[in-house]
Amino acid sequence: MQERTGLSGMKLCIGFRAPALLAAMMFSTAPLAAEVSHQTDYSIALAGLPLARASFHTEVEKNRYTISGTLNSAGLVDIISRTTGQTRVSGVIDRDHLRASEYSMSYRSGRKGRAINVSFRNGNVVRASMVPKRNPLPKNWVPVTSRDMRNVLDPLSGLLIPARARVCPNTLPIFDGESRLDIRLSPKGTRNFKTRGFEGEVIVCGIRFVPKAGYRKGREDVEYLRRLGTMEIWYAKANGVDVYAPVYARIPTKIGAVTVSATRFGD
Repeated sequence: MQERTGLSGMKLCIGFRAPALLAAMMFSTAPLAAEVSHQTDYSIALAGLPLARASFHTEVEKNRYTISGTLNSAGLVDIISRTTGQTRVSGVIDRDHLRASEYSMSYRSGRKGRAINVSFRNGNVVRASMVPKRNPLPKNWVPVTSRDMRNVLDPLSGLLIPARARVCPNTLPIFDGESRLDIRLSPKGTRNFKTRGFEGEVIVCGIRFVPKAGYRKGREDVEYLRRLGTMEIWYAKANGVDVYAPVYARIPTKIGAVTVSATRFGD
């Protein structure tokens, strides 16, 4: 996703935070229903070459949900510098969104690692921590204000869309513990999609990445994503539940497209 990205850089882009857009697409894809346990698996690739595998387990009881996930690097990336991550979110299902109460993420790539924890109340952030902190902050850093953390979604369950709501067009305000961004979805028709547990028509949305705060202004990879108008995400309706969830995402880069594709969905 960065103009200067090589394989060593891409391993960070497929992690749990950088960029938040890909994390959201990877970690927000398990369909929900009352009193259900569900497993969903994904493959992440660059120009057809494997980069990582992700798995997610969802449990729902009445209107409360929990999603936990793991990511492990694969292929050449795993040889260069192994990347692993864990994530978890819990909250309640309301009419328009899944509203998180607690969200956490941790990852390690080689010798570097980071852990993030966020607490929400009624869609507003009440506490956020990141270890280690980014210190000192760059001079071109756009700070996150208290206003930026109101009425936001987490990057895991934030992309799950109830069937009664619009899939696209839609604007999703995401806060991942450090960065605040909007994911703007626009309609691009329908396609057919087949994987284990699902076969049928899916809704195709275009994506625009709109950084708001918590990033370095003018940073090359951020500006690349901001300008990019050819990203896509495909939504499938989960069988037996009134939720649309992503089954495929594509983000072009200068060295090939990054794709996230469901290898198991609803089975």
